[in-house]
Amino acid sequence: MASFFDTTAGQIGVCFGQLGNNLPNPSDVVAMFKQYSIPRMRMYGPNPDALNALRGSNIEFILDVPNGDLKRLADSQAEANTWVRDNYISVGNEVMPRGPGGAGTVLIQAMQNIDRALSAAGLSNIKVSTTTFMGAFTDTYPPSRGRFSAEYLNFLQPVIGFLNGDVSLQFALFQPNSNNEFTDPKNQLRYLNLFDANLDSVYAALEKTGGGSLEVVVSESGWPTQGGPGASVPNAEAYVNNLRLHVNKNGSPRRPGKAIETYIFAMFDENEKPNDETERYFGLFSPTTRQLKYGVKFN
Repeated sequence: MASFFDTTAGQIGVCFGQLGNNLPNPSDVVAMFKQYSIPRMRMYGPNPDALNALRGSNIEFILDVPNGDLKRLADSQAEANTWVRDNYISVGNEVMPRGPGGAGTVLIQAMQNIDRALSAAGLSNIKVSTTTFMGAFTDTYPPSRGRFSAEYLNFLQPVIGFLNGDVSLQFALFQPNSNNEFTDPKNQLRYLNLFDANLDSVYAALEKTGGGSLEVVVSESGWPTQGGPGASVPNAEAYVNNLRLHVNKNGSPRRPGKAIETYIFAMFDENEKPNDETERYFGLFSPTTRQLKYGVKFN
């Protein structure tokens, strides 16, 4: 589960990754978002064709600034001005303190430059954020113990200031039973699924570093249909549909009663993604047939 910190209401969106050689063209992808009533899109970098297709579509989007661009955005206010868009801007994706190209050392300056560009353009309603991932946290179980790892703490503290065990498959798939429910011994909050436990460990870490007023946007969450243990169409269908229902109404035990803005990972299988084979099979849709791989509704 990747997440970033912001202050907006919950609604389902879908991530549009582009690491494949058989993907539909961007205008067709936008048409599919409209056809299936998907209200929000996350893109991992600028794609002029996709941005043009989004004009007038009423689809809200998060546009990532790639990690490789962070230094020039940190060094130049003029460069940051070009990133002013009509919705969220997420600065960097899972930036690591010692990541390639020195992205970790310039993240906060890039965020500040983009924020100033938005303010100067009278677009203060547009949000600036950054994406982190569960590897930045330690002691996430029970959730109340959640905190940033030592490596990430000094790195993320200025960002927060600027923004101001084995688990069963059923627990992960939102299929609770008496054998896998969990009660946090520190605060007696009851957890019926892994998603809430992960989310609340992020909130606990934020509270311990002065970020208790921030809301978390879940910028990636999904399930693979093949490529590894537990990866299957039935499991993916169960996870995505249960996730959709859960985030639109329940909140989490630590933050109850609020919808959780969440982006399903991902729109398509991407056959050029590196690392684990499962990474290539998170798609809701087949890129070649453009058909849903399993039943899911978005509203």
